[in-house]
Amino acid sequence: MVPPISTSVFDIFKIGPGPSSSHTIGPMKAASCFLDKLQDLPAEQQAQLSSLHVHLYGSLSATGIGHGTHKAVLAGLLGWLPESCDSDELLGLMSREGEGYQIQAGDQAIEFSREDIHFDGDRPGAEFANTLVFTARGPGGVVLEAEYYSIGGGFIRSRGEEEPVRPLPVHAFSNMTELRRLVNQRQQALPELILENEEQLSGKSREEIEAGLDRILGAMQAAVDSGLAADGVLPGPIGLQRKARVLDQHSRGLKNSHDRFLAALNAYSLAASEENGAGRKVVTAPTSGSAGVIPGVVAVAREFLHYSPRQLRQGLVAAAAIAFVARHNASIAGAEVGCQGEVGVAAAMAAAFLAQGAGATIHQLENAAEIALEHHLGMTCDPVGGYVQIPCIERNAMGAVSAYNAYLLASVGEEERQKISLDQVIEAMRLTGAEMSTKYKETAQGGLAVCSVHC
Repeated sequence: MVPPISTSVFDIFKIGPGPSSSHTIGPMKAASCFLDKLQDLPAEQQAQLSSLHVHLYGSLSATGIGHGTHKAVLAGLLGWLPESCDSDELLGLMSREGEGYQIQAGDQAIEFSREDIHFDGDRPGAEFANTLVFTARGPGGVVLEAEYYSIGGGFIRSRGEEEPVRPLPVHAFSNMTELRRLVNQRQQALPELILENEEQLSGKSREEIEAGLDRILGAMQAAVDSGLAADGVLPGPIGLQRKARVLDQHSRGLKNSHDRFLAALNAYSLAASEENGAGRKVVTAPTSGSAGVIPGVVAVAREFLHYSPRQLRQGLVAAAAIAFVARHNASIAGAEVGCQGEVGVAAAMAAAFLAQGAGATIHQLENAAEIALEHHLGMTCDPVGGYVQIPCIERNAMGAVSAYNAYLLASVGEEERQKISLDQVIEAMRLTGAEMSTKYKETAQGGLAVCSVHC
């Protein structure tokens, strides 16, 4: 039997630095966890520590430089955390050749540099593709070693350690069919049901949860605003010029209101995604690589559709519910299922956000999410040069537009007009991802990443 979902809304929506939750937020958290282990060693063992090495595997190895994984690992070892770290300081780490740092374990300072981070390709037999192995040594050999997995969306797991046990949710469900049945049986709005679970899982009051949702919405808007204010070339060797600001300025001169709306939706999604590509603060939704889809939709919902703060919060909760079932029954990690699990799931979440805000039924909400995800099935993750820029940034804008279109398509009827369920599409995504070549899973070894250079 599949266990019930016990994921928090704030597990899905996390504030942190781009450009990839799998490559930055996850590794930073893993490094921070290892630092805690170093700090917990007895003083006599800390005194023996003389070196520290980090080995990266999977797409962390293949595209880690482009994603800034080495910087994120160092930041975590220095005690930085994703939500509170300074993006400019993070980008400045290891910017000079041979630059050294000191990792503190009690009174012992361990010298550490870029040469102590090793990009070691694939790790045969690893539980997950994106693996990090931390090894601290002394004169007598290994003092402490730990293995972590970055499993998408900033989530990590540690080898040999049990997942923290959470309280059982008030309303147990493991897929969309069960969630829909609960909503119908209880005659309860979807956001209310999810929020009651959140209170149980997090131990927070409703007021605290709503304040957290407002903080997430504020961070999304901040990413859009920062992206619209910025211009110039994104970091990295591609030399990609930002376009969100120019498109936004162009859209304001359009006389046709429909063109204005569509151009704004594209501009807002591009803005947040360009901030992610620049390594700035974004919100995982469900990942950093797809962090432009929902912020773009939220921004137009606020500006053009005039959603109230309550509608925005409820839409965000509905979007989280879609991410719950996708992650629980398949994956949201590009390294596991390709970009269908990132932008595809983000589009499904955004479609559900719009449907919830418009007062749709649970069937229409599910249909909107199903349509959005269905038409992203098979989408590869093929970042040019290993940077979350091409095709990722424009792909976020396309995902936002498809989310809006899916919401419109779902608004014309109930379940009898839609023959495929969201659960069936999620299972199709899982199977497609399992059969997808690793060349198309964040490694930059296939697809556009290769054709842009060799074709």
